[in-house]
Amino acid sequence: MTTTHQFSLALDALVELKQDTAAPLSKPVPAAPTLDSVLAEIGSLPREALFLGVASDGLPVLLNLHDPIPGPLLVAGDAGTGKTAFLQMLVQGVQQTHHAENVQFGVITSHPDEWDHIEATSHHVGIFPVTHNSAQDFIRSLASWAHVNNKASQSILLLIDDLESVVRLEPDTLQNLRWLLLRGPARRVWPIITLNAERYGQVLSWIPMFRTRIFGRIAKDHVASALGSDPASALNQLEAGIQFSLRENGKWLKFWLPSR
Repeated sequence: MTTTHQFSLALDALVELKQDTAAPLSKPVPAAPTLDSVLAEIGSLPREALFLGVASDGLPVLLNLHDPIPGPLLVAGDAGTGKTAFLQMLVQGVQQTHHAENVQFGVITSHPDEWDHIEATSHHVGIFPVTHNSAQDFIRSLASWAHVNNKASQSILLLIDDLESVVRLEPDTLQNLRWLLLRGPARRVWPIITLNAERYGQVLSWIPMFRTRIFGRIAKDHVASALGSDPASALNQLEAGIQFSLRENGKWLKFWLPSR
């Protein structure tokens, strides 16, 4: 039995136990495998692959950084559903599976202290507080780099933790961000941006720019629907903090985050 299969079985058991609240827990649920153990079991990933998580069948969920068709990624969910943890898992995976000359990342956040534990490797461009000029400088520099980057092999992840916080930045910065959402993936700049689902109304004009949407748990059906889900997604049944879902080829693909 592979580690990834153990991972899916352990988390399935966790969900079943939570749903059966009347049954006493006779023994602790086994912890989900760590990112280290999951990546070790998967083995070498293709140079262009970004690890997103583990599907229920134990297979890795990957994003091809050399294929711009998925476009920028919106990670939407209720408060406390693991959106920041998802971004942090991405960068930890990058640090373990890619050389810095192939993939780097920078983070814009309202809470830079939440990123203190991320190792400052050569993959790490910086953690930029959204209220600091450095955040706007980072967006501007990425747009400038992407404008002239037609053939570079390196990919850069633009990770923004909370879309609502950046839409208040200066107009020229927002113009650069819109351009990156439209053209960035074709130039190897990948915006991956979180959104508190309850506050979607504050960023309505931005949501259509995201071709790919990854959902954490969203309790209210009308909120999920406004963000592009449908009844088949069952987003209100996802396990908060560790389970996400995205639509792939017309079907919903659920996947899990490894534990830290």
